[in-house]
Amino acid sequence: MKKLLAIGIIAILGCGSYVWSQTDQPAKPFTAGVNLGTDVLATGPVDPATGARTPESWTQIGFQPDLAFGKFGIGLNLTLHFQIYPVNQPDQAVAIYPGDWVPNYDGNKKGIIDLYLPKILYVRYGLKGVDPLFVKVGAIGDLSLGNGFIMGNYSNMSFFPDTRITGIDFGLDGTMFQFPYVGFEFLTGNLAQIDVIGAHVLTRPMIWSDIPIIKNLQVGLTFVTDTKPGLYAATTSTKNISVYGLDASVPVLSNPAVSMAAFTEAAVEPNGSSGFMLGVGGKLISFFTYGLQLRLMGAGFIPTYFDANYDIYRAAKADYMALIPSGSGFAGWFASIGTSILGDKIVANASLDGPIAAAATDTSQTAYPHARAVAHLGEGLLPGIYADASYEKYYLGKKYGFFPDLVDPTDAIVGLAINYKTGSSVLTLMYNAKWLNNSWKVSSSLQASLKF
Repeated sequence: MKKLLAIGIIAILGCGSYVWSQTDQPAKPFTAGVNLGTDVLATGPVDPATGARTPESWTQIGFQPDLAFGKFGIGLNLTLHFQIYPVNQPDQAVAIYPGDWVPNYDGNKKGIIDLYLPKILYVRYGLKGVDPLFVKVGAIGDLSLGNGFIMGNYSNMSFFPDTRITGIDFGLDGTMFQFPYVGFEFLTGNLAQIDVIGAHVLTRPMIWSDIPIIKNLQVGLTFVTDTKPGLYAATTSTKNISVYGLDASVPVLSNPAVSMAAFTEAAVEPNGSSGFMLGVGGKLISFFTYGLQLRLMGAGFIPTYFDANYDIYRAAKADYMALIPSGSGFAGWFASIGTSILGDKIVANASLDGPIAAAATDTSQTAYPHARAVAHLGEGLLPGIYADASYEKYYLGKKYGFFPDLVDPTDAIVGLAINYKTGSSVLTLMYNAKWLNNSWKVSSSLQASLKF
C-alpha cells in the first residue's frame, strides 16, 4: 500500500507538469514554472553534542507563477518539501515538512511575516538608472548608495538558498515631475525585520546652468542604520549601528569610447571615527570598466561598512564599533577593473582594496587587503548553459602572505549557480560556501524546473 501511494504521488506530480506544459497559456504577460529539487534541512534528531538538529534531505516541489504588464511585474514562489518513506516516521509513506507554511514551527522563530513574505519572489516597477520611478521587492543584490563608501554591493542573499529574505529598494527622481533638481532612494534589507534601513537624497544644484561638466554635478546625503545588529549572531552592541555621510560626483568625460566621472564621499561611523574617499571611474573602449580611489580614514573606521556579506559579519562589526578607537589614522586604496561584452552575455569584475601601510596590531578587516570577484555568463553564448559565480576573500596577508592567502580557503566566501536549459526545462545547481568560526558552512541546492 505504501508503494502504491508513493508511486501515485510521483505520477500525479509528473502528469501535472506535463498538463501544465502542454496546455495553451496566454502568450505573455503570464508565465509560470514548476521545479523539483533536493534541499538539506536541519530537521533530524537533536545532536547531543551541539544541541542542534541533524541535517536531512527533503525533496522540494515548487510552483512559480510570473505576471508582467508593461513596467510592472510580480512573481511568486510557492514551495513544499516532502519525504517519501521518511526514516524518522517509518509508518508513513509520505512526510510533509510543516515549516514551509506553519509559523514558528519547531522553534525556527519565523513569524507570519518572516514565513509568508518570501513567498513573493519579486515585485518590480521600472528599472534603476533607467526610469525616474522604480520599485523592487524581493532579493536585493549588488546595491550601492551614493558612491558606495557607506553601502556598496550590499546584498540580503547571504543565506540563500537556505533562507530567502525579502527587502525593498525604491527610488524616485524629480525628472518624473519635470523637476530634475532632486532625487531620492530608500531601501530596507528585510521587510519582515526592518533591520537594515538606508536612504540617499541627491540634488543637482547646477542643472539649470549651461556650463559643461558643472551642469551635471550631483551632491547627496546618505544615511544607513542597522536596528538589529545581533539578529543573526550575538553581539555586545545594544545600540543601532548608524552611518551617515556626504557625497558628490561629476562627469568629466562622456563619449561612447571613453568615459570618466570624478567623485568623493565622507562618512562618520558610530564609534566616532570618520573617513574620506576621492576617486574616479568609468569605461574604456566602451566595454572595459575601471575604478580608482584614495581613502583617508581615522582609527577604527571601516570603509563600505554595509557590503556584500554584511549579514554574515554584522555582529563582529558591531562589536568592533563598540570599542573605543585606538591608534592613528591611516590611508587606504581601492581599485577595480571589469568588462561587459557581447550584449552583457559575458560580465566580469574584480576589485581589491586595503591599507597603504602594512597592518600593525589591528585585527579588523580594514587592516588587511580584501578582494572580490564576480562573473556572469549569459544565456545564449554556450548551448543551454548560463551561470553566475563570485569569490570574496578577507584578511589577505594575515596568515601566509598576500598571494598564498588569496587562494587559501580561510575567511573566503564562494558562490556558484550553474544552469542548463533545454527547451522549457532548466536544471540548476546552486552552491554557497562561507568560512565561519574556523570552518566551512556549505549550502547547496539542485533543482529541475519547467517554464511554460
